[in-house]
Amino acid sequence: GEEPQPPSVDEAELELLRQFDLAWQYGPCTGITRLQRWHRAEQMGLEPPPEVRQVLQTHPGDPRFQFSLWHLYPL
Repeated sequence: GEEPQPPSVDEAELELLRQFDLAWQYGPCTGITRLQRWHRAEQMGLEPPPEVRQVLQTHPGDPRFQFSLWHLYPL
């Protein structure tokens, strides 16, 4: 059998963002971008992970990174 390959950088970053989407303590994530949610959480003193902001700023025009898991679902 083939040995499993380690996840690519993009896959690891997307998993970090999915975990951020699922972290209820930063508030709802529907109707806003991940970066907007990150900034809102920071303004509320919720200490969102700095690595999430770094990933988002690295991929500014990529919807896979900018929008939450649920952005394709109607509100």
